[in-house]
Amino acid sequence: MQTISISGVLPKIFEEKPPASQIWQQKVEFSNGKFYLIKADSGKGKSSLFSFMYGYRSDFLGKIDFDNRNISAISRQEWDLIRINNLSLLFQDLRLFPKLTAFENIVLKNKLTGYKTIEEIRQMLDFLEIKKKTNEKCEKLSWGQQQRTAIVRALCQPFNFLLLDEPISHIDDRISAKIAALITAEVQKQGAAVIVSSIGKNLTMNYNQVLEL
Repeated sequence: MQTISISGVLPKIFEEKPPASQIWQQKVEFSNGKFYLIKADSGKGKSSLFSFMYGYRSDFLGKIDFDNRNISAISRQEWDLIRINNLSLLFQDLRLFPKLTAFENIVLKNKLTGYKTIEEIRQMLDFLEIKKKTNEKCEKLSWGQQQRTAIVRALCQPFNFLLLDEPISHIDDRISAKIAALITAEVQKQGAAVIVSSIGKNLTMNYNQVLEL
């Protein structure tokens, strides 16, 4: 997958009163190898946008294309393959299993993809300074620790596009810089694109384009 194009997209909930936006009801293309930041106030629909692109929701007007193919034509079975091989999403609410440990949450994803070795996973956890927390259940971790766990999990697969919904909302600047370095290295390794959303606290990277939602 080389491009994600959105054209005239608007959440149906905004249909009666469309907000001013550089994305909604516009034509925007995201391409491999580039870094994008989407800035938005709360309630402007950034999580909705990611859910539309990830195929989890279809309650929008307009169209979204993967390499000039409308996503409405993608079957459920093909979506499963796309989410394993082409798209990785960090949800704002993380969607970790609270009764599983941090390590179990990550390995559960990695078993589907076989993308990282156990040693590589441990190295990422160590780099983000949560190695000592890996055997604790996620329900006992702070939100910032859970965010780091979910970020490592999101990197445990091949992807053309990495979608990060408010990835550092509860993480300090020092650890955020480490997260930016880790993500940048993985994205460049895969020749992929990263699309980051933010309501104020930005992941510091060299963005090719900044858009206001």
